[in-house]
Amino acid sequence: MTTKKGYITLRYRKMRITYIIGIIITIFLGLASRKYSHFLSPFVAQNAGDVIWAMMVYFGFRFLLVRKSIIIAIWLSLFFSFVIEFSQLDQGNWIKQIRGTSLGALILGKGYLMVDLMRYTMGIMLATFLDIVSLVFLQYFKNQTNENETRSKFR
Repeated sequence: MTTKKGYITLRYRKMRITYIIGIIITIFLGLASRKYSHFLSPFVAQNAGDVIWAMMVYFGFRFLLVRKSIIIAIWLSLFFSFVIEFSQLDQGNWIKQIRGTSLGALILGKGYLMVDLMRYTMGIMLATFLDIVSLVFLQYFKNQTNENETRSKFR
């Protein structure tokens, strides 16, 4: 028999695994959207990278703050994404050097675009939707497992 605390710990562990998978998938999709952009429609090629980046930020906050509400992850993701975008207005030499590296460009971007704020918002909304769907799925799976265990006890 599982204790309530044991169940909660297991639940959070499953959620963290889900968020790690989400982060890994978004990293691969984001890199693929840059590398294979010539296979995508111009609209998708132009917008996908920023949308996917914001999704990864959201999944990262959910991973770190798995016990907090979805609303907190949404606000922190928006704040983080917007701060990164507004930081692109700073053109100091030190930050230009960081942005000159591949990793720095992927994380910090290269130049401020107001449309990126909309892309980040859309990415966070999409990630939130996927998050809620996955939580409902996990809850359904848990209920099905409990139902099957109950049935097997009475046979």
